Amino acid sequence: MLHSAFTRRTLTASLPPVKAADVEAVAVATAPPIVPLNRRSLHDEVVDRVRTLIVEGHLAAETRIHEGDLGRALGVSRTPLREALKVLASEGLIDLVPGRGAIVRKLTAKDVREMLDVLRALETLAGRLACRLASDDDIAALRAVHDEMMAYYASRNRLEYYWRNQAIHARLAELSGNALLASLHQVIQARLRRVRFIGNEEPSKWAGAVAEHEAMMAALEARDGDRLAEVIERHLEETWSRVVDKI
Repeated sequence: MLHSAFTRRTLTASLPPVKAADVEAVAVATAPPIVPLNRRSLHDEVVDRVRTLIVEGHLAAETRIHEGDLGRALGVSRTPLREALKVLASEGLIDLVPGRGAIVRKLTAKDVREMLDVLRALETLAGRLACRLASDDDIAALRAVHDEMMAYYASRNRLEYYWRNQAIHARLAELSGNALLASLHQVIQARLRRVRFIGNEEPSKWAGAVAEHEAMMAALEARDGDRLAEVIERHLEETWSRVVDKI
């Protein structure tokens, strides 16, 4: 018993005193991780809402965006709205004009023709590369988005169809494995958003675009790069025909 008591006293005496800061550090280390707030969620939502207003034509070309009115309609202050407008300006959907504010950009027929020409070159190359480089899982995932798009076509939900359509074109560029190609494609596609949306206003034109997308998907699944490039070239040429009289 004396030996046991002596041992306890000896061990206790050899241990350094425990500080309150050490206890606090241990408590913090063992506490569950704190997940930061998603500060971009409001920003992203405002960007998406204003972008959709432009794409659907609720904010028409050459219209000055009144920050106060739009902010009240969206239920947000001017600060997140101004940040959203900067993003949309970088996408080429609006112009920030000193002394006037944000103006919805109007594209000329020449603008659209030139961008579609470059887009055609990018997407035909992307299609050839994707047929060689994309994995089976990549192609299956794109097929899933295509099927979603077709379901929205069947229900005639043009806006949701449109967003899936744009996602397919963007993903095809990514599947090229060429980061520069995908980056250039993103810039041009963003600037053409409103124009490409109005191209499917008429049922016959929309049906034509759908048939072209079906052919694109079939060519990709067959990994037929030449066939896919041919369909994409025709698709983008027909896109010009569908929109030229609406610019």
